Amino acid sequence: MAQARDYSAFFTSLIVHAVILTAMGMVHHHLTDNQPEVAIETIFDDERDQAEFEQVLETNLSVSENLSVTSGGMVSTNVGASTAPAISSQKIETSESLKEPEIKINAGEITAPGDDILGKDLGVGEVTGEVGAVVDGYGTAMSRISKELIRIMREEKILVVWLFDESGSMKDDQKEIRDNFNKIYGELGIAAKQESKSRARDQTLLTTILSYGAGVHVHTPKPTTDLKEVQDAITKIPEDETGKENMCQTVSATIDKYAIMARKQDRRLCIVVVTDESGDDGAAVEEVITRAKRSKSPIYILGRESVFGYPYARQIWDDPKYKLRFWIQINRGPETAFPESLQYDGLHGRWDAFSAGFGPYEQVRIARETGGIFFVLPGKEGTLAGAGSNQARQFRFQDMKEYQPLLLSRRDYDASRSASKFRTAIWKVIVTLNPHLDKQLNVRELYYPIKKKEFYDIGSKEVPKAIRAMGLLQKSVDILESIKPLRAQEKSPRWRAAYDLTLAQCLAYRVRLFQFCLAMDKHAKKMPPLTKKTNNVWHVRRVKKMLPPDEQQVKLTKVSVKHLEEQLKKAEVQYKFVMKEHPGTPWAQRAGYEMGQGFGMTFVDGYRSPLYDQKRKEIKVPKF
Repeated sequence: MAQARDYSAFFTSLIVHAVILTAMGMVHHHLTDNQPEVAIETIFDDERDQAEFEQVLETNLSVSENLSVTSGGMVSTNVGASTAPAISSQKIETSESLKEPEIKINAGEITAPGDDILGKDLGVGEVTGEVGAVVDGYGTAMSRISKELIRIMREEKILVVWLFDESGSMKDDQKEIRDNFNKIYGELGIAAKQESKSRARDQTLLTTILSYGAGVHVHTPKPTTDLKEVQDAITKIPEDETGKENMCQTVSATIDKYAIMARKQDRRLCIVVVTDESGDDGAAVEEVITRAKRSKSPIYILGRESVFGYPYARQIWDDPKYKLRFWIQINRGPETAFPESLQYDGLHGRWDAFSAGFGPYEQVRIARETGGIFFVLPGKEGTLAGAGSNQARQFRFQDMKEYQPLLLSRRDYDASRSASKFRTAIWKVIVTLNPHLDKQLNVRELYYPIKKKEFYDIGSKEVPKAIRAMGLLQKSVDILESIKPLRAQEKSPRWRAAYDLTLAQCLAYRVRLFQFCLAMDKHAKKMPPLTKKTNNVWHVRRVKKMLPPDEQQVKLTKVSVKHLEEQLKKAEVQYKFVMKEHPGTPWAQRAGYEMGQGFGMTFVDGYRSPLYDQKRKEIKVPKF
C-alpha cells in the first residue's frame, strides 16, 4: 500500500504541471515585431526547362556503340549552390550506436532561444547536394560520365582524378565501380576510333585513383591509361578506421596538386568523387568551389540522397562474433544550407532515414558551381536503418519541381531567411525543439528496468522532461499560429510545406507526450507480468489506441477524454492538410508516416542481451 501511494504521489506531483494543456490556444507568444514583413521571391518565378533541374537516366550497362553526346554539367543558378562562409562542422551525437541516453535533468524555466542562438548553426555537420541526374546505379552513372569526358575531349586532353571515400560502407560500391570501369574505357575507345581528329586514347585521357578518409592516399603513382592498373588500384583502397570523411579538404588538395600537372600537359583536370556521406569538413565548401573555378575543373559526384531535413542517417552493422546489432551514425544531409524540418520526433532526436529527394547540400553545390553533375543514386540500401529506410527514395520530378532547395551560400541563405518574419518564426521553432541543443528534450524510449524501484527511479527523471517538452511545444504552436496569416504571402512552396508539417507535428507531439505521462503513471502503478520469463527490459511503444486518463488524472490535469480527442483530431486534420497540399513530396510522406504510427503510448517488455554491456569494450564497432 505504501509503495502504491508513492507511485500515486509520484504522478500527482509531476502531472499537475501539465495544466499547460488546459491553456492550449489561449496564450500567444509573439516574435519581435520590428522586422520588415518581406515576401522572399523564390527561384521558380519563371518557368524553366525540365532538363535544367533533373535528368532521369535509363539503365544501360553495355558499352555504347555510338557517340550520342549530350552537353553536361553547365554552370547554373537553379539548384545545389552554396557560397557560404566557412562554418565549423561538429557532430550532433557522439555515440557509435543508439544506446541508452545518459541525461542529467535540470528542468528550469521554459523559454525559447534568444536571437543570439537563432543566428547560429544548429551544430549540424555541413551538408552536400544537388539534383543533376537521377540514375538507377553506378553503371548508368559511369556511362554518363564517359559521355561527359567525350564531350570535353573534343576540345582538349583530360586528366581525370577519381576520389573514393574510404569508409567501410563503401566497399560494395567500390567493387561495382571497378567492375563497370571498362564501360568508360570501352566507350572512350570507340570515341578514339570514330573521331578522326581525336588523339590516341593514351594521349587524350589519363586516369589517377585516390582515396580519402581522415587523410589522402594515392593508388596510381603516375596518371595512367592502363585499365587493369586502374581496376587494381580501386581494389587496394583501404578502409579508414577514424570515421572521418574530409571530402572538401581532399578535393582542394587534389586541385592544388593535379591542376599544375594538367596545365603543364595542356590538359583539362576533371574530378570524380564517389561517396555515400556528406563529409565532415563542409565548412570548406566555398574554398573548393573557388579553387575549382580558378582551374576550370568540373567536379562530378556520385552520391546518395540526403535525409529529409536532417544531418544524419544510420547504418546497420552486426558484430560477427557475438551477433550483436549496432546502428552506426553517418552524415547524410540535410539538403539545404540549414535544416528546414524539426530535429525532434515527439520523444527525442530523430532516428529516421526519410529521403529528401535531393542530394546533400555541399556536394550538390560543388557539382553545380563547377559545371559538374551530382548523380543521385536512389537505389535501396540494405544496411540503412530507421523509419523511412524501406520507403520510396525517389520522387517524381513533376511533384518535386517547385520544392527545389534554395541552395545559396549559407550567408545569403541566412540573410534571405532572416528578412522574412514567416521563415524566421519557423526557424525559431526548429531551434527551440532541437534535442541536440537542448538535451532535456530527449525522453527515454528504450531499456527501462524491469524491477519496480529501478523503473520508478528512471521514470521520475523522464516525466519532468516530458512535461517541460509539452510547454515548449505549446510555445511553438503559439509562434506558428501567430504567423498563420503570413502563410498566404509566402511564395515558396517549400517554406509553406515546412510550416504545414511543423505545425502538425507540434500539435501531435503535445498529445504524444501527454500519453507518455499517462502510460508511465499506469505502468508504475500496475506493472504487468512479463510476457516471457527471459525478457529483461521495458520499452515505450507508440500505438494508435489512445490511453484515456482515469478520474484522478482528469481531476489533476483538467484534461478530459473529450479534450484529448479534440487535440488529436486537430493534429490529424493538419496532417491530412499536408498530404493534400503537398502530394508526392517528403512532407506528405512524413505526414502519412506520423498518422500511421499513432499517438498513443504503452509499455511492452523485451530482451536486451547482457553482452552489450559485458563485451562492449571487446567489440570494435567500425566508424563509417
